[in-house]
Order: sequence, then C-alpha cells, then structure tokens
Amino acid sequence: AQLDRFAFKLLVDYAPLDVEKTMLRRYHQGFDARRLDETSLQVVLDREILVTVRAECQAVAVAEDVIGYIAELVRATRSSNDVVMGASPRAAITILLGSKVLAALSGRDYVLPDDVKRLAPPALRHRILLKPEAEIEGLSPDLVIQRLVARVDVPR
Repeated sequence: AQLDRFAFKLLVDYAPLDVEKTMLRRYHQGFDARRLDETSLQVVLDREILVTVRAECQAVAVAEDVIGYIAELVRATRSSNDVVMGASPRAAITILLGSKVLAALSGRDYVLPDDVKRLAPPALRHRILLKPEAEIEGLSPDLVIQRLVARVDVPR
C-alpha cells in the first residue's frame, strides 16, 4: 500500500565512472548539498511558469475510449494468472495524469493510447505483486505488464 503512493518507479542506472569521480572530487573540495546557492546551479523554472505548465497539462483532452483503455489495462493486472495482487485505481489515475503530461511534452493537446503504453511500466511495476510461480519462471513485473499491454485491446 505504501508503494502505491509513489506515482512511478523509474529504473535509473548508475552514473559513468568519470561522473562519479567528479562528484567525489567536488565533495573532497568542500561541496555541501545544503548550500546550493554557492554552486553554479541556475533556476530553470519559477512558480509562474510551473502554474502555467500545470494548467496546460490539465487542459489536455482524453477521449472516452482512452479512459476505458486505461481502466481495462489496470484491471487486467488484477485478473492476470501471474499476479497475486494487481494495481489499484490509484494506478489508473497516475497513468491518466501522466499521459496528459506526456502528451503536453510531446506538443499535443490530446492523449494517445501510445502515451498510456509508454507509462504503463513505470506506473505499474511497483504496484503489482507477482505469484511465486511466476517469479520462479523468471517473469518480471515489466514482462507481465508488457504482456498485458499486448493483450488489452487498444482503441482506434
């Protein structure tokens, strides 16, 4: 239930060796993350821009068939033979809102089923619990989600 409160589980790799070395040198030279005002970091987004961007994302249209697609995809996690505990309605809300943001970032004012497909793994991977047999077979949450995305009918 606690993991369900996180919108996405992103898979992030470690930084390259040269980046880690640079980080270590900076800390060795006295860098303190609590004093960001002493760094060369610059503000890239202020409150006014954030409010505007948020309003633009909220205005993105979602067709009724895409809403149905999101609901069916999330519900499919609950009936999968490989899953002991499927995703909650909160997952569907996350996919809906995330799809609107993805559409806006792509320069569109409407959500495509492909937006939903793209967000399904990061929105669902931490919200489903695989059956032990599925794990023994080598299945991962991402593979199960991939299969569900392939199985659920996509709106045209």
